[in-house]
Amino acid sequence: MSKVKSSKTLDQRREQAEALQASIVEQVEQLRDGEQWARFLTFARSFHAYSINNLLLILSQNPYASRVAGFRKWQQLGRQVRRGERGIKIFGYAQKKITAEDGEGDEEERTITYFPILTVFDIAQTDPIDPTAPDPSTVAQKLQGDDPSGIYAATAHYLSTIGWTVEREQLTRANGYTDPASRRVVIGADLSPAQAAKTALHEAAHAMLHADLEPAAYLEHRGIAETEAESVAYVAAGVLGLDTSAYSIGYVAGWSHGDADTIKGTAANVLKTAHQLVDNLVSA
Repeated sequence: MSKVKSSKTLDQRREQAEALQASIVEQVEQLRDGEQWARFLTFARSFHAYSINNLLLILSQNPYASRVAGFRKWQQLGRQVRRGERGIKIFGYAQKKITAEDGEGDEEERTITYFPILTVFDIAQTDPIDPTAPDPSTVAQKLQGDDPSGIYAATAHYLSTIGWTVEREQLTRANGYTDPASRRVVIGADLSPAQAAKTALHEAAHAMLHADLEPAAYLEHRGIAETEAESVAYVAAGVLGLDTSAYSIGYVAGWSHGDADTIKGTAANVLKTAHQLVDNLVSA
């Protein structure tokens, strides 16, 4: 049986979890004062707000998509769509004026609305045009290093006990994902041990908190769902001895839009889930 060894008492784990959760807001606020956050905000504001129907179309074609834009828009943002990438089809919105005869034989001008098919690409299908330039697309830095406590193995084992299958695969569009329909969690095969452990905790949080959400509901509240899942990962990892702040704080800041109230609003769910997760990962 895979478990994480811990010398902390239950009360000590609870106290540390609460302190870690409370620290997220402070660290996000510190991040917001930096130049990297300003670049990220400028980048994030460049994207079109899609209708719920288009969001569902995007989700059905690429469940891992986070930011999508057209080919030329990506070039304007300093990124190039990779050769051979398959685009995501969505409905556009356009109007044009036409001249037509009315019922009495006179010509009249009117405006018609139509919805052309457009092709967009997710950010994971692109690369920076200038790899040496600062990357404004993220404020989350992937973790390097080991997983000495065996958090990944313990998390995978726990998920298997509650009916989920955990697998490692080559992923180019995400570090990991959760498929509620097949009760399957996939973690990127190329991640460092530390990043794989953190990602496993993140996906475990999704499995515990969001598996029953309908796709439309998930999309509508995706920012909160991602804030919750990453906050759980940060808190649980911290209690188990792995500092994920280099990745987690930026990730939470991005999905919560740096809003302290959003982060505070998830506190109850985060702590309840983190407690449950940690309690099932540590040896008695």
